[in-house]
Amino acid sequence: MSTHQPPFRLPTADPGRTARLRDALSAASFTADGLLDLLGASAYAALARSETVPALRATRGDSPLETLVRLFLLQRPEPYGRAAAALPAEDCLADGWLVRDGDEVRATVDVRPYGGPEGQDWWIVSDLGCAVGGAGGIGGPGGERSAADRSQLVLGVGVGGASTTLAGLTLRTPVGRALDLGTGSGVQALHASRHATRVTATDRNPRALAIARLTLALSGAPEPDLREGSLFEPVDGERYDLIVSNPPFVISPRSPEDSRLVYRDGGMAGDDLCRTLVRQSADHLTDGGWCQLLANWQHIEGEDWRERLASWVPSGCDAWIVQREVQDITQYTELWLRDAGEHLAGPEVYAARYDAWLDEFEARGTKGVGFGWITLRKSGAARPSVTVEEWPHPVEQPLGDAVAAHFARQDFLRTHDDAALLAGRFRLAEEVVQEQVGLPGAEDPEHVVLRQNRGMRRATKVDTVGAGFAGVCDGTLSAGRILDAIAQLLGEDPVVLRDRTPESIRLLVGQGFLEPVGAEEAERAEGGSGAEGPEGPQGA
Repeated sequence: MSTHQPPFRLPTADPGRTARLRDALSAASFTADGLLDLLGASAYAALARSETVPALRATRGDSPLETLVRLFLLQRPEPYGRAAAALPAEDCLADGWLVRDGDEVRATVDVRPYGGPEGQDWWIVSDLGCAVGGAGGIGGPGGERSAADRSQLVLGVGVGGASTTLAGLTLRTPVGRALDLGTGSGVQALHASRHATRVTATDRNPRALAIARLTLALSGAPEPDLREGSLFEPVDGERYDLIVSNPPFVISPRSPEDSRLVYRDGGMAGDDLCRTLVRQSADHLTDGGWCQLLANWQHIEGEDWRERLASWVPSGCDAWIVQREVQDITQYTELWLRDAGEHLAGPEVYAARYDAWLDEFEARGTKGVGFGWITLRKSGAARPSVTVEEWPHPVEQPLGDAVAAHFARQDFLRTHDDAALLAGRFRLAEEVVQEQVGLPGAEDPEHVVLRQNRGMRRATKVDTVGAGFAGVCDGTLSAGRILDAIAQLLGEDPVVLRDRTPESIRLLVGQGFLEPVGAEEAERAEGGSGAEGPEGPQGA
């Protein structure tokens, strides 16, 4: 790793003193649950939006928890004696978590409680000010940062929520080697430490590597293999079972390196950084390995954004790309100018910088910017499955299991032609409900909707045949037998029904409304039901 030192002295992580600090944080209930109990839902949510007044009002007392919130989250000075009642103060001063100013102490870093996936209490370390004022309001303890220092900011989990979004998307099956590319404060490496034998974390910002080390040490996780460098340069020639990345994906005008915010500005033109990351990922994945990342992408005048993103996918990889949001270029520009505090620089400076962003977008033909998730799997398939879709609707996190299930369904559909599909057996997925819409008193509904209450929470319209088919799928009958019974009930030609229905079955399976049933499970279901007679299921 480079010997370049961060612009401000960061804490060290002496194992014994760090363990005592962790114990003190736990004893004071300076945890995600403890914070919610103290602040209440409204102030807790406001703090996540970098609004501090509700939290200040809720922490006017002298309890250890209130002291810690003021020190590490609201970044207020505290009397030494009060801090010493909540923390091993001398340890914190020795290691640099606190600095003393007369009779008061101040925190040198932001420390934010974070709930792990199995109820663990973790703490995410980041630069001061990120949680209370955004990147535009960052200052060091007792002083202001220079522009060059400010460019090296390391954010935690309190700003934007991107880190927690990616953590919720990531598959959590045990793996041998995991790579957190662009680790920042170390959130993804911390999660990976729970299910990967070896974790490598990279970042082009040496300050981020130092802070990631603190995050994992304070949370009691093994230190990852930390490497400095951009994109895949630090791991050239190496392969991983899982690659995760929350990269600096913001599409901003190219500018001198010392004026960029490294946590968000990748330094490449347009969305080239995300495209490069996706295209190069296959060379660093083991067979069957996964790459999961967040990204921004341009909507270019005259181009289909779906086709554009599908072209990023490397050969031999299946992909699922989900656009969660799209902003026009003015909304996008205003969002990131405010993130950088440019709105505080004065109207003329702000207008000039706004104009520079619009000039860049105009030159590239950009009419909007999409944000979403990209998951790749190195399947080696001759006919890779590439799904690119827009899904702005609410979903249920965590989604890691839903992501794995999506790719398993694509494998099934890829290996089953229509004949095999009709010979297969299916089960209606859990938490799927049927809704009928129509005028009161009408004999038949205008349409029937199947709706998921878990995962992606999809909804799809089905016709009478589709509704009847899905309602009978319990793993006891083949799809073909069910369709024959429906044809008999509706007076339709069973051959015609078998010919036109596989496409609908593929849709219901592909979107997770129906689940394929294995041979052993089908035998158990058939043996226990006793419901199948010579005419098929009753009431199909």
